[in-house]
Amino acid sequence: MSHMYFQLDVLTNFCHDAFQKFGFSRQESEIITDVLITSDMYGIESHGMQRLSRYHKGIQKGLIHVDAKPEIVFETPVSAVIDGHDGMGQLIGYFAMQTAISKARKAGMAIVSVRNSNHYGIAGYYAKMAANEGLIGFSCTNSEAIMVPTNARKAMLGSNPIAVAMPAEPYMFFFDASTTVVTRGKLEMYRKAEHELPAGWAVDHTGHATGNAELVLENIVSRAGGGILPLGGSEEKSGSHKGYGYGMLCELFSSIFSMGLTSNHTNTPEKGGTCHGFMVIDPACFGDSQAIIDHLSTFLQELREAPKAKGRDRIYTHGEKEALAIERVKVEGVPVDVKTVLEMKDMSTYLGMDFESYFGELDLSGVHEQKNLY
Repeated sequence: MSHMYFQLDVLTNFCHDAFQKFGFSRQESEIITDVLITSDMYGIESHGMQRLSRYHKGIQKGLIHVDAKPEIVFETPVSAVIDGHDGMGQLIGYFAMQTAISKARKAGMAIVSVRNSNHYGIAGYYAKMAANEGLIGFSCTNSEAIMVPTNARKAMLGSNPIAVAMPAEPYMFFFDASTTVVTRGKLEMYRKAEHELPAGWAVDHTGHATGNAELVLENIVSRAGGGILPLGGSEEKSGSHKGYGYGMLCELFSSIFSMGLTSNHTNTPEKGGTCHGFMVIDPACFGDSQAIIDHLSTFLQELREAPKAKGRDRIYTHGEKEALAIERVKVEGVPVDVKTVLEMKDMSTYLGMDFESYFGELDLSGVHEQKNLY
């Protein structure tokens, strides 16, 4: 893939200004930007700058309502249901996790379910919000239907990621993964690079394997059939039913508890309708918080020191690669696909922004714009 590298402050300033141009307040723009930048800092390119075009098109089409405010429509001391009223997913997710954190501070634990939202970025951002405050955080979301259930040939569930974060030393435990083999964003990156998809990632409308990223994405949008496979691939003997089941767990916490739209009914031309789930647990519910965190830290270190497989020199624990990626990005800058850069330039033109005042003169003459698949 062909990339350009940009410093964090350049991308941050651009996003702050762009989202304010869309009509968000400065504080709202800072929250949205932080979710995106965190993704790129962690090396999760599919959910960073790569996602700007999606939000641009979503606002332009009226799927994302800039002035919408999340509303608690049902609650108990340990739970809440939030209606996002079709607002920006990052703002709704931030509000929901703050609600869960506040309740867990008082009751020890809390679960919050959200309906009528939109794409909220990486699930791990919200789990990390809780871990940053010494708590255990959980977040999941449904999405447009991209997962083909075991033995099916039509997408019915979303990428439905699960994220969990908990304080530890020297690295926070941070797990964030889709319940599909890969996310839609990863297919978009392969499409931009004009690369064939690896075997075992996706199937076409007949249920047969395909390496054509554009075909799969077009079928997802048109709901013509096919899509991305669950973790475990296409057959039970390789564990397909497990990924399918994990995806269903996300639906329970997001669309089912909130009485929102299940994945197969979200992201129509008229409505986003994405649903999210959040949970926060105070370790103090189980004893001395610091002792529990120290216990986890000890186990994580034992994992890193476990005997290595032949030819392997390092065992990573969840969250370690993200911590290392941050240090690398601070030095090298954020890699952004050249076609994503072109999308950013098109967005700035739409918003009346001076693209060159942020990025200087960039040679994008050989970069060809791709048709919109949102």
